[in-house]
Amino acid sequence: MNTAPAVRWLGRVAYQPTWQAMVDFTAARNAETADELWVCEHPPVYTLGQAGKPEHLLTDIGIPLIKIDRGGQITYHGPGQVVIYLLLDLTRRGLKVRELVRRIEQAVIDLLAGQGVAATRLSGAPGVYIVQGDAVAKIGALGLRVRRGGCYHGVSLNVDMDLSPFAAINPCGLAGMAVTQTRDLGIALSPLQVAESLVNHLNRQLERA
Repeated sequence: MNTAPAVRWLGRVAYQPTWQAMVDFTAARNAETADELWVCEHPPVYTLGQAGKPEHLLTDIGIPLIKIDRGGQITYHGPGQVVIYLLLDLTRRGLKVRELVRRIEQAVIDLLAGQGVAATRLSGAPGVYIVQGDAVAKIGALGLRVRRGGCYHGVSLNVDMDLSPFAAINPCGLAGMAVTQTRDLGIALSPLQVAESLVNHLNRQLERA
């Protein structure tokens, strides 16, 4: 059984230096470096993946856009959203990227199920979605980068935030995709409580590796 990653609670931190710290951590790690989960939230920022198309930013509303090195298109981070970065040695855990993505998604799905909310995946669109009748809304986004067998970046889950900045983008490149959050689904947990629960669910998924 794999050792659970160490958890670092960063609080609200600026995006750019946190990203750089992940890059530096991954570049410096060796076969003995312990895995870590970094839990945080960010001030308002859009991030665009390495193959992302800038036209998915529909309107400039004054929120900074940072081009980064994860996979995926554009997303938004802001206060009231739980972000967990997974800094893992995939080789040591025997995990391929696609399997890790599924386990991250499952951790979010299981968290929501425990609160009475059914969530699902969509084929070809990594992340976690709420489907109600014909309506589909995204609640969790994820993106990863792998270097030398180590991964970084991770998952974001909308909890109790201002969702209006999502209207200025095609979330994760999905034109017209609605977004939702746990508060609007009747889940009364605070961002900290959601973060604690998501850490536990991620660890359960990682223990299986």
